[in-house]
Amino acid sequence: MSPQQTVQELFRTADCVCFDVDSTVIQDEGIDELAKFCGRGEEVKKLTAEAMGGNMTFQEALKKRLDIIRPNVSQIKEFLDTFPIHLTPGIPELVKILHERGVDVYLVSGGFRSLIEPVALKLGIPTRNVYANRLKFFFNGEYAGFDENEPTSRSGGKGMVIRRLKEQHGYQRLVMIGDGATDAEASPPADAFIGFGGNVVREEVKRRAAWYVTSFQELISSLAIQTSFDMN
Repeated sequence: MSPQQTVQELFRTADCVCFDVDSTVIQDEGIDELAKFCGRGEEVKKLTAEAMGGNMTFQEALKKRLDIIRPNVSQIKEFLDTFPIHLTPGIPELVKILHERGVDVYLVSGGFRSLIEPVALKLGIPTRNVYANRLKFFFNGEYAGFDENEPTSRSGGKGMVIRRLKEQHGYQRLVMIGDGATDAEASPPADAFIGFGGNVVREEVKRRAAWYVTSFQELISSLAIQTSFDMN
């Protein structure tokens, strides 16, 4: 089997699938949209570009961006109330099919739990299956920082989450799907990585992925092929 066929077979027989969220499950980058909403879009966008260039660690970049935005509780609530969730086409159907097959589905993100839990609820994913960064607030609702002990706040954090999931649940065929370098870096310990370019194509990720798809329909089709084989 070719490397791509190996990944395809692992996906078809997976007992656990972990999805990145920003630019994968949803079409937007949550932190950039929140920054825009809070009137700090351009400053944060510039910092995001620097971070992508590898000039600072993930945690440093996260801290600097949040120090610029400093979102308070009421801004987060207003953002959630007024900014609709833009799910990537095909993701509701794919998650539904995976659940029907008895596959555990997780959202593993370097974004914010308060923005990602509504996405999980919309997809029927239990919020206990969300691994993301927690924002901290003072009693008056003002921004107080983020939980630096959360694995997803650090470089290599997604790999730490996946290793923990495998240890706790004994998953044998865990697949990570995402658009970014931090997703590709999570395999291993993930048994396979599928690169996703349906919203943004990152050439480095495309090069590293044995199987690279640009729509969730490709993943749905691969499962449909297996189902037809099973019936025969």
